[in-house]
Amino acid sequence: MPDYREKLWPTPWIYVASLLLIPASILVLAPVSMPAGIVTGVVLYVGLVGSLALTAPLIELHGGRLRAGRAEIALTDVGEAVPADEEQARVERGTGLDARAFLVIRGWIKPVVRIPVVDPADPTPYWLVSTRRPKELAAAINRSRRPDVQESGA
Repeated sequence: MPDYREKLWPTPWIYVASLLLIPASILVLAPVSMPAGIVTGVVLYVGLVGSLALTAPLIELHGGRLRAGRAEIALTDVGEAVPADEEQARVERGTGLDARAFLVIRGWIKPVVRIPVVDPADPTPYWLVSTRRPKELAAAINRSRRPDVQESGA
């Protein structure tokens, strides 16, 4: 069983806003064919919802490894994870961002966790990962990267 698991699903307002594809398609295609506009709008909406669901990244901590989206890193290669609330996360994603950082961020999820990479052979300075539970993810990473502490009971 994973120490931490979170799927970064889009927020409901994205699905609601995407519904505007249907009337937009009708508006564009109504002069040609009203049924074609309706069918096109529904197909576009279903396609968008499907692609959002299929591309929602998974954040998982299991077996001494952190997986964020399609990437994985051993917890022995990371430093102490630092959670960032909405205001700190804005700086992390903006002016404080290092162009070499590995990003798994979603605009609809404001908080992030910064995970330094301590492997000297890795040119990536840190991972920046969106999460709805930044303190919980950072705590799980920090707990899991110190197996010697868990074994000694401290």
